[in-house]
Amino acid sequence: MSPRRRRGAPLPPRGGLTASRVRCPAEGVTAGELIAAAVAGQRRRHPADDAAAVAARFAAGEVVDAAGRPVAPEEILPAGADLWFRRMPAPERTIAGPMPIVHADPRVVVVDKPPFLATTPRGAHITETAVVRLRRTLGEEEPTPAHRLDRLTSGLLLFIRRPADRGAYQELFATPGAVTKIYEARTPAPGRPIPAGTELATRQEKIRGVLRARTIAGEPNARTIVESVRELGDGTAVWRLRPLTGRTHQLRLHLAEAGCPILGDPLYPEIAPAAEEDPARPLHLLCRTLAFADPRTGERREFHSRRDLHSPAAPVPY
Repeated sequence: MSPRRRRGAPLPPRGGLTASRVRCPAEGVTAGELIAAAVAGQRRRHPADDAAAVAARFAAGEVVDAAGRPVAPEEILPAGADLWFRRMPAPERTIAGPMPIVHADPRVVVVDKPPFLATTPRGAHITETAVVRLRRTLGEEEPTPAHRLDRLTSGLLLFIRRPADRGAYQELFATPGAVTKIYEARTPAPGRPIPAGTELATRQEKIRGVLRARTIAGEPNARTIVESVRELGDGTAVWRLRPLTGRTHQLRLHLAEAGCPILGDPLYPEIAPAAEEDPARPLHLLCRTLAFADPRTGERREFHSRRDLHSPAAPVPY
């Protein structure tokens, strides 16, 4: 029984972390049993999150139902009932460097995300995520990402500050063509001309729990425009890419299949042997530019990352 999360949780965020939701699987389970099982089943549980810590949550009224009502540990739950509680994340190793703020106004915040930092909590990465870092930096609990970057990808990431604005900005980023995103990638030189405007179009599939995406037969659902390819004379090249769709690992898979895997990629074209992550070997993939018409004001907005594609993990001067 693992914790689940959703927007609009009746237990408000704290310390940058959204409350976790857990669903009762069967009749006859008590609230105490359900929360104890959820805590025990966490992939990365804090050593101090023991039976006493579970009991303390109930005593403080910090296990609630969908209506926000505090639940007693002995209360028997119906099958399918949801409860919310706050997890206690295990200590995490800090690999990613600083995440400077590029722009902030009352509606949005744009950050320049370093590699090795997930956008949102998932799996082993809970506090070492862009959303938790930003909430703690701002002292606000509401900022929410309008889109996502892979954990290893660096560059621009936009957050929405107020719940009332979430729908407008998230719909904007979900609408094909509404946001212009320009990525840069460094790869081995292709060894052949790649004309500007070349479109890479395939059907990609990413199955949850499987590390890599794959190309399958069928109508393309992953489209990328190659804006330019510039060879550097050292056997590498810089690609400027404009994705038209936002499939998971889309650019990484497209370039690997073009015979030019992105430098530092541990998954494409082959999975690297499992090893401790090395901050000195980041993925050379950067979201350089975001441009769009603001859905609230109509104003043209354009933001640029200052990261160095050759050293994407290096500190950024802002």
